[in-house]
Amino acid sequence: MNLQQDDPIAAVDRLVDRYRTQCLWFLRADYYPRTDAERLRVLGYIERYGDREGWRAASELRRWLLRPSSAKSSGS
Repeated sequence: MNLQQDDPIAAVDRLVDRYRTQCLWFLRADYYPRTDAERLRVLGYIERYGDREGWRAASELRRWLLRPSSAKSSGS
């Protein structure tokens, strides 16, 4: 996953779709996180209960979301 070229919000949504049945089964079937706090919580679920690839992707997205706000827009 290259966050410099990818929309990280869309990347979180895709990761939710990918891990919905494996480790996010307790969330509504149509649930997508809409705030950074919700995204971080869902990424934590994937890091804890997903597989190695899920952990890697969720960790990368978590680092991106926790960056200072000016760093998020520096790739544009």
